[in-house]
Amino acid sequence: MNLGIVGQAAGLFAVTNIDDILILSLFFAQGAGHHGSARRIVIGQYLGFAAILAVAVAAAFGATFLPESAIPYLGLLPLALGLKAAWQAWKHRDDEDGEQETTEGGPKVLEVAAVTFANGGDNIGVYVPVFATAGVGGMSVYVIVFLMLVAVWCFAGRFFATRPVIAKALSRWGHILLPLVLIAIGLLILIEGGAFGR
Repeated sequence: MNLGIVGQAAGLFAVTNIDDILILSLFFAQGAGHHGSARRIVIGQYLGFAAILAVAVAAAFGATFLPESAIPYLGLLPLALGLKAAWQAWKHRDDEDGEQETTEGGPKVLEVAAVTFANGGDNIGVYVPVFATAGVGGMSVYVIVFLMLVAVWCFAGRFFATRPVIAKALSRWGHILLPLVLIAIGLLILIEGGAFGR
């Protein structure tokens, strides 16, 4: 395996997915104390990222399942999930601490996958030319390195969510931060993608 390509793949993954650590930390904080929530978050992250890779690899071979004009509208996914989370937080605003936790049960696999895919929709545009010029062998290295780094990202997100100071802040403010971050990501994807015109 060419170490130069491994390094390039690791660098490209880090640059295009740095915001995922914050989102993962929020998801892990939301799932704290719920049996199996960490597993659901990791599975959701892998599903969402695998979908990004599948679209990028297919596009590198010339197949376009997702027209470029549709990518900005992926912002509707985190926007909708953020609005739903905001509604849940509003609905349970008077509950005792922890009462809301039991009703939520932590993030669902498909919610995490949807946010991961939508947030990484713009990554597809970066990955396609890189994959197309890397050839089949190089593309395989990129995919393997990316999938290994998803695990590192999940670990980092969980690590940050479980640090005492951060965990305390996230447990206190996470139910407000998660909807805000998701809504902001959704709007950013829509605006930067030109969904409202340029």
